[in-house]
Amino acid sequence: MDLTNMDTLKDLLARHDFHFSKSLGQNFLIRSWVPERIVAESGVDRENGVLEIGPGVGVLTRPLSEAAAKVAAVELDGRLLPVLRETLSDLDNVTIIHRDILKCDLSSLVHEHFAGLTPVVCANLPYQITAPVLTRLLESELFETSTVMIQKEVAQRICASPGTAEYGAFSLFAQFYTEPVLCFDVPPDCFQPRPKVTSTVIRMRRKPAPDGLVDKTLFFSLVRAAFSQRRKTLSNALSPLLAQRLGKEQIQSGLEACSISPMVRGETLGIRDYVKLANYFTERI
Repeated sequence: MDLTNMDTLKDLLARHDFHFSKSLGQNFLIRSWVPERIVAESGVDRENGVLEIGPGVGVLTRPLSEAAAKVAAVELDGRLLPVLRETLSDLDNVTIIHRDILKCDLSSLVHEHFAGLTPVVCANLPYQITAPVLTRLLESELFETSTVMIQKEVAQRICASPGTAEYGAFSLFAQFYTEPVLCFDVPPDCFQPRPKVTSTVIRMRRKPAPDGLVDKTLFFSLVRAAFSQRRKTLSNALSPLLAQRLGKEQIQSGLEACSISPMVRGETLGIRDYVKLANYFTERI
């Protein structure tokens, strides 16, 4: 069964009386080259257990099952369960989990389904949950790589460099946990229904925390404060966070002690700069 063939897809969905849900961001792939290339870019092999999020009708699930040792596909929409039972019935290394990925215990899921395997993520993520899903996946530090198809604009932000228009707090967050790489674009005509924007496949390989970081919580508090009001100088942006313990002159002195001008803006700094700031202020607040 060619799940990317429009006639096949329409017949399949009609048999199960399935209608697309805008609220769930359902856009199914209808070009076979896309899932094949996603799997190739992910580097998945028989050493991997793959977490797939939002399998839809199983277009990506099938090539993943051929490449990986095990696939656990988490699907929120109960209407798709009978569809998936039909399209994936011949695959003995695929488990469909009817659950909300944002409420899953990821550690338990990995322990239950991927024992003895290297866990990775490979998925076509619904646009509206991209940020919260990636936040949970990266913070869990359970997955060696995460290869996901997301909105192109978000992918560019994740990979953005300091000082660019796209660079923001989420760029720093993603680059703190991973080394992200843009893989390829997927135009709107590769989906049914057709979205209004281009998608991009991005691969994020997990990396260790920066050397020498003392307080990760303060690190991210500084990042959020620095980007909360981008037009403010860094000294002014950090004041609301640090003012209860430090005066303005002390904050400025701290920045200078880290070889950072108080007049710069937060979006010009990289991870190492925020590590210096976090370590400096950890000892003083």
